[in-house]
Amino acid sequence: MNSPLRSIHVVAAVIVDARGRILLNRRTGNSDMAGLWEFPGGKREPGETSEQALARELHEELGIEAEVGEWVMEVPQLYPDKRLRLEVRMVRQWKGTARGREGQAITWVTPDKLGRYSMPPADLPVVAALRQPECYLVTPEPLHGDAAWLAGIEAAVASGIRRVQLRTPVAAERQALARSAVQRFGRDLELLVNRDIALAQELGVGVHLGGEQLLALEARPLPATLPVAASCHDLAQLQAAQRLGCDFAVLGPVRATATHPDATPLGWEAFERLREQVSLPIYAIGGLAAADVQAARQHGALGVAAIRSLWPAVLTA
Repeated sequence: MNSPLRSIHVVAAVIVDARGRILLNRRTGNSDMAGLWEFPGGKREPGETSEQALARELHEELGIEAEVGEWVMEVPQLYPDKRLRLEVRMVRQWKGTARGREGQAITWVTPDKLGRYSMPPADLPVVAALRQPECYLVTPEPLHGDAAWLAGIEAAVASGIRRVQLRTPVAAERQALARSAVQRFGRDLELLVNRDIALAQELGVGVHLGGEQLLALEARPLPATLPVAASCHDLAQLQAAQRLGCDFAVLGPVRATATHPDATPLGWEAFERLREQVSLPIYAIGGLAAADVQAARQHGALGVAAIRSLWPAVLTA
């Protein structure tokens, strides 16, 4: 009988300086995953609060007296020898000058360059949360006419949406609608077309793959300059998405949803057990709204993806 994995609660800091740069620590040669870069922090000891643990670790590692700020997210991550929970907090104010007190290298990095640094699996969803939108709109099909559908996207842009999947019928005449959306909103949004790799290549936008496409593809279908995402419902699909180099995935349904009434909801516990087995950024989907972003991030998600709840209310009837 296998022994249960030990559970570790780690608290880490996103330390941001006045120039918007983020501090990274490099793991030393006598630690797990030596040579990788990480957000500084460490284990929460019995009897400590998260704030106390992080303040202590930052003093020990960097020699600073930090003012621990707001909660960012928690990342459950499964390793061969342990089940880790990484709690992440912001730090924008501190006393002292950060330096590697334990012999480790440190560096200050702008958010857009975080992806250049090799990091442990648990840190990668944090990088995504710092760089990618917390809400992902999946458009409904244009049942109320093309003009209303385009107006809906425009209203979503005005509300702050920055990442959109264009879900249009596959008929050739409907491809013109996707082209119109790209011409009109391509500068304001990160756009992905649903499933149609050839159309994505033609329009110079991203593609959102279906689960069965994931298992059939042997390589990433678009260059790194264009986003590739995938809909996933189980571990095999998540692992395939990660293997292909997808930029993010959507996993669900977390709750019952009107668009897929026959699907059995995962619930947050099952969502977390799947999420912890990959390092891929993941949106939770299924019966969720923008108000659920914090709940999603408590379970390691990048944020939420939705159709009806993110689509302008006047157009959802």
